[in-house]
Amino acid sequence: MSLETIEDVQNALAHEQYIADRGLATAIFIALTLNKPLFLEGEPGVGKTEVAKVLARVLATRLIRLQCYEGLDISAAVYEWNYPRQILEIRLLEAEGASRDAARKNIFAEEFLLKRPLLQAIENHGNQAPVLLIDELDRADEEFESFLLELLSDWQITVPELGTLTATHPPIVVITSNRTREIHDALKRRCIYHWIDFPSFEKELRIVQIRVPGASDELAAQIVTYVQNLRQQDLYKLPGVAETLDWTRTLLALKQTRLDEAIVRDTLGVLLKYQDDLHKVTSHQ
Repeated sequence: MSLETIEDVQNALAHEQYIADRGLATAIFIALTLNKPLFLEGEPGVGKTEVAKVLARVLATRLIRLQCYEGLDISAAVYEWNYPRQILEIRLLEAEGASRDAARKNIFAEEFLLKRPLLQAIENHGNQAPVLLIDELDRADEEFESFLLELLSDWQITVPELGTLTATHPPIVVITSNRTREIHDALKRRCIYHWIDFPSFEKELRIVQIRVPGASDELAAQIVTYVQNLRQQDLYKLPGVAETLDWTRTLLALKQTRLDEAIVRDTLGVLLKYQDDLHKVTSHQ
């Protein structure tokens, strides 16, 4: 699909049921035009990860996802050798009388290399660049962030036994962060930055109507009003758009056509995930 203008981006995302304001559409357009990573920050559940998924569908290309976590290292993010298969191969070669040098050469062939998301993005063999989603980078350690900084600059990875692998089509990169810690300025400077905030009432209502078409206009408006009011309270974890959609689907599954105090109390755990938040909200109802 051709994305030659900001309006093209907005329309393409809307076609995939993702409602993006002009600011986000502009950031995506610039990132695609300048071949720069897109760095998205915001509260959990506001649609950061979904941007990468929808973009892959819009561009009809592969989505490669790296989910970050504390302790993430090169073996999980880039590559590692398949040691059990290598040992088996050594035993087979020894049984055939192969020399040690021949065995070493054979066991470090590419067929024994386990390619993790970052190497998959580099070695993509298609005609079109994949979308690489580096999700929740703030959960990873700073050491991994430093490695990523180098990768984003050169788009090449060196495997000592095989040499340097360089991307033919550098991936379209979307990096997300929930801002549980600050990401270094050096990495941010290499990206197009955008903060995704909680949506306005009108935008969230439109999202609900598009993503959960079975909900009546009255129920959708009541749901969004209630969630928007929750976000004005001093809660540990405010509900995101993802929770709004889950709650809407929950109420439809329970055959509800409108909100009442009893059904809100019974299903509040779909919106709120911490006991203190549940207690604070229910004690005021």
